[in-house]
Amino acid sequence: MKALFERLAIIDNEISRALKAVETDAGSSPVLDAVVKEFKNKSKKTLDSLNTADAWGIREAIVELEQAADSAKVAVEADAGATERARKAVLDAHMSICIVKNETASMPKNAR
Repeated sequence: MKALFERLAIIDNEISRALKAVETDAGSSPVLDAVVKEFKNKSKKTLDSLNTADAWGIREAIVELEQAADSAKVAVEADAGATERARKAVLDAHMSICIVKNETASMPKNAR
């Protein structure tokens, strides 16, 4: 569990960088800002769940985080005003959580 927490903490830092890149990007839309903020909120929720949830609850939190990442990816790709810096930061954070989600796909559904 410690290794998973450390990886998710690194991803949380990537999401923080993405949020900062979007918030300081004068060309990005308020929609993109809101979507990336929600991505950050889901990341915090996922990290918090590591202390209280069973394996399946953690898996569900990771799936929710990946869904938020997917929304951020779609939003940044649709935002014509977003800079390349913001775009890259969001896409990098998205890819990071996708990798972890795939690696945790084998977590048992009934592990309680």
